[in-house]
Amino acid sequence: MSAEGTFVSWEDAVSWLRRQPDKAQLVRECYYDDPPLAAANRYLTSDEWVAVRAILAGRCGRALDVGAGRGIASYALARDGFVVTALEPDPSALVGADAIRALAHESGLPIAVVEQVSEGLPFANAQFDLVFARAALHHARDLAAACREFLRVLKPGGLFLAIREHVISKPADLPRFFAQHPLHHLYGGENALLLAQYRAAISGAGFRKLAVLSPWQSPINYAPRNLAALKDELAARAAAPLPALRRALRSALDVGAVWQVTRAALERIDSRPGRLYSFVAQP
Repeated sequence: MSAEGTFVSWEDAVSWLRRQPDKAQLVRECYYDDPPLAAANRYLTSDEWVAVRAILAGRCGRALDVGAGRGIASYALARDGFVVTALEPDPSALVGADAIRALAHESGLPIAVVEQVSEGLPFANAQFDLVFARAALHHARDLAAACREFLRVLKPGGLFLAIREHVISKPADLPRFFAQHPLHHLYGGENALLLAQYRAAISGAGFRKLAVLSPWQSPINYAPRNLAALKDELAARAAAPLPALRRALRSALDVGAVWQVTRAALERIDSRPGRLYSFVAQP
């Protein structure tokens, strides 16, 4: 650790986190647990990936996994039939490029690993059918440049899918996001942007079709909770002053029309710093 009490690498921070017994659930939710292949298989069957798979239905070919981290999405893409290139600048054997190589070797999947940043992709134009980014855009040093590169390497008719991106309502919310993030204080490296900044970078790069998935719209954004758990939590919070109403409120949320109205209301009032959005774009 440094003199300020933070770690000098993300690998060191995650390694420390994994040694804390009270952080076991967080480690599991982040897919930092061992064995890595078991963690990757758990992601493959998660509600989040099931929802991603639905968006990708009917697509195949070459996929670029941007900011691939430990390789869980690269693994899921490869298992679903894509020819995968994982882009990960961190060489770490725990949370970076070497971890992806080990996962590819153990699983027998032909995942290529490239240690490079998004702003300067070492690929020719129109090489990929899919550019996929999980919690990666908010780490970009130059988001506009990165998005231009994503468009450049996409084939005509390809898809850009960026999921689980931190959003704030105003710049003043950023310190509060940092303070409440469970990992940022260990090493730093986190960030959150205005929704308009993501939209501007993606559309400004030249993507003509852009759909935005809001925090309450898809399990991609509210994972690791599933929809039932989300409704349980909402009912419990709403009934806190009168616990006897909890069961009735929970039952009401299972009524389609009630849930749609509730979700729409939540979308309007939700201003949590760091809430998650996802983006689906095409050239």
